[in-house]
Amino acid sequence: MREVLLLCWRDTGHPQGGGSERYLEQVGAGLAARGITVTLRTAGYPGAARDEVADGIRISRGGGRFTVYPRALAAIAAGRLGFGPLKGIRPDAVVDTQNGIPFFARFVAGAPSTVLVHHCHREQWPVAGRLVGRIGWWVESVLSPRVHRDNQYLTVSLPSAEELDALGVDRGRVAVVRNGVDAVPLEAPVGDESTRTAHPSICVLSRLVPHKQIEDALTAVATLRDRIPGLHLDVVGGGWWEQNLRDAAAELGIADAVTFHGHVPEQRKHELLARAWVHVMPSRKEGWGLAVIEAAQHGVPTVGYRSSRGLTDSIVDGVTGLVVGDEAADRDADADVAALTVAVEGLLLDDARRTELGDKARARAREFSWAQTADGVLAVLTASAQGRHVSGLIGATGATAPGTHYAAEHAAG
Repeated sequence: MREVLLLCWRDTGHPQGGGSERYLEQVGAGLAARGITVTLRTAGYPGAARDEVADGIRISRGGGRFTVYPRALAAIAAGRLGFGPLKGIRPDAVVDTQNGIPFFARFVAGAPSTVLVHHCHREQWPVAGRLVGRIGWWVESVLSPRVHRDNQYLTVSLPSAEELDALGVDRGRVAVVRNGVDAVPLEAPVGDESTRTAHPSICVLSRLVPHKQIEDALTAVATLRDRIPGLHLDVVGGGWWEQNLRDAAAELGIADAVTFHGHVPEQRKHELLARAWVHVMPSRKEGWGLAVIEAAQHGVPTVGYRSSRGLTDSIVDGVTGLVVGDEAADRDADADVAALTVAVEGLLLDDARRTELGDKARARAREFSWAQTADGVLAVLTASAQGRHVSGLIGATGATAPGTHYAAEHAAG
């Protein structure tokens, strides 16, 4: 493998960048460290350079939320002809990230495209509005699987692979390479009994956007506050939905029991995780849930929703945390919040159970690294460049969550 092109609608510096962008950039950095030329084409945003190098990756930016797609395709086509921001690019493999909508790079790249899908967006498209949502879901669920019917797919969890199967993507073309995790900074404390808050505490580590459903964590705190004196919620992360969450906390009468920390440096993030008793991830949908493993590094178990799908892989239910609620599309949302509240209460009041789950979560977190993730993706891209498809769980070690039968039945080959 000589050269790789990565396509994504955002990078981690983007104000709305998140875990999916982090995955791609960590993979890119890992490939660059192995001597591969890596270019990331993504959208521009205020204050961002049009072209720069970070962690060995050349980042080329252009376009906005929607125009990033045609501008990337034009840049690739022009680059192959010897001009434009991607002049001279000759990738051996392309990663086409489908955050709802792919780039359809297979039409212009001149190299095998691997479609990276963190999760399907059926539950998230309505936020874009009725018309855009319907078009977007049609592109994701109908057009893209047909256009990419011969392409390799890459995803980050077994449940996401099953979602692709439900859309008609052949299982023999779906490889799963899970997220890695950064080491805890040397200056940051590693969570144990000495770092926990004296009062019962919950932490949410997330972007503050509607589909993360942080309101559910606020509701749980409002319900439990009288039963668990001193209960406090730390919300770590920022986003355009923050004021709505602050208003919701005020309406629930718990503004004094919630601290919104906003975006924080890595060390501060780990300090806050090390203090927590329980981590809550009430997201409507996740491909994997990187924050689950980051909390686990500090011996903090996570409570999340079964309906998110990806959390049923990153959380081993009853072992490293708890997965609650119904996964059905027409589930009762109020019942899910009630189940989340009961699970959180149980862990806060049961020191032995909380410690047991936290210890096992910490042990499992040691199984993940970005180097391992980069190796797995490199194996997928190498096979694709050679005209082969791979499937199942690639590059994983240790325990896996329920659903491993998928990988066993469709082992890489």
